[in-house]
Amino acid sequence: MWTRHHKRRNTGRLIVPTITGLFLAYFGFHAYHGEYGIYSKIQLESRIAEAQAGLDTLVAKRRELEHRVALVNHGSLEKDMLDEQARRALNVARENEVIILIGADR
Repeated sequence: MWTRHHKRRNTGRLIVPTITGLFLAYFGFHAYHGEYGIYSKIQLESRIAEAQAGLDTLVAKRRELEHRVALVNHGSLEKDMLDEQARRALNVARENEVIILIGADR
């Protein structure tokens, strides 16, 4: 009777842990760098912060413009405001006036 002796190979013991490690590395990489990963979340939060800052600036500018329009619209027309706007639009000043420009965009 012949008996075959098989040597135990160490490679068989490493196949399952190697495949497991590769799967974990793959999913770990995509969990961090993927489209919905951690790094993408950080980038999205920074874009949200930038957009919120822009929105706050626009809201403040709109409130200022609404206030200026309210000074002209409510029936209590301020003559100084109207005079200021007309002079700015026509680029006209009197000889005895001193002009102080507060902002370039006004």
